[in-house]
Amino acid sequence: MIIIVAVACGILIFLMFVFFIEYSRRNRATLNQRMKYYADGVFDSGAAAPPPRQKQAAERAMDFVKETAKHLDKVRRAESLDLKMQQAGLPILGSEFLVIAVVGAILTGVVVMMLTMQVSVAVLGAVAAALAEWFYVLYRIDSRRKAFVNQLGDCLTTVANAMRAGFSFLQAMELISKEMEPPISEEFGRAMREINLGNRMEKVLEEMDVRVGSPDYSLVVTAVLIQRQVGGNLAQILDTISNTINERIRMRRELMALTAQGRASGWILAGIPVGLAAILSVLNPAYLRPLIEEPIGHIAIGVAIVLEIIGFIVIQRIVDIEI
Repeated sequence: MIIIVAVACGILIFLMFVFFIEYSRRNRATLNQRMKYYADGVFDSGAAAPPPRQKQAAERAMDFVKETAKHLDKVRRAESLDLKMQQAGLPILGSEFLVIAVVGAILTGVVVMMLTMQVSVAVLGAVAAALAEWFYVLYRIDSRRKAFVNQLGDCLTTVANAMRAGFSFLQAMELISKEMEPPISEEFGRAMREINLGNRMEKVLEEMDVRVGSPDYSLVVTAVLIQRQVGGNLAQILDTISNTINERIRMRRELMALTAQGRASGWILAGIPVGLAAILSVLNPAYLRPLIEEPIGHIAIGVAIVLEIIGFIVIQRIVDIEI
């Protein structure tokens, strides 16, 4: 139960920091409006700098995170985390994520320490909170990538139809950024802003490929780059790729349906010990007391957790079929 409280506290603290940072950055819109003038050619004179006011909690939290993150800018791991934050769609830098993760882990450890008055449990709670924050980022990355791939077929069909109607490839990209839903509209919108700021389209597409991290989109980027070098009917090429991607998506969904029982079995088997321990702790607390108070019980719990993790990973590997 303490571990569950630690994980919940860590994720809650992390989300609170992300919300504060996002809210603060939305308030500071002056620079964004100036950049938008050069990137999109549109300037909203009504969206000027907000009136002066006292600093709110969001701004203070943002200032603390940014000032602390400056000391981590030269850390190689922090630089590599920048890409992870972009892939997850989080409005923070890698160094800022490290600051938030450390602060969240410390606060979670303090909360658990106040609840249990045991240093070892507090340290375990802090570690669990840090791992929960990292797994949340990985979950965001995976969900965003899956959503992007599911939109990619319709995106390519729209681009191909727009090019047949007389649009250029850049105009078709701008159409996608305005007409489709996130995350694909966000990625194409960012690509268009970078192109309008003077970056080469080839470089922008390659950087977008790295951010997305999808083999399907890598195929699209390769086809576009080859077409720009040797020529050809790009609309027809995109139609062919779109049909291929749609078929792969259909096959993935069929495999997900066929392996649903195996995936559910993995989650159920992993949850049975936790649920059984929770029920026994309510019905007969003395039954589990040796596991909590005796050293051999601590060893048994550690071995059980390791075996549970190994079994869950093995089951997920079995049902995870790549296409």
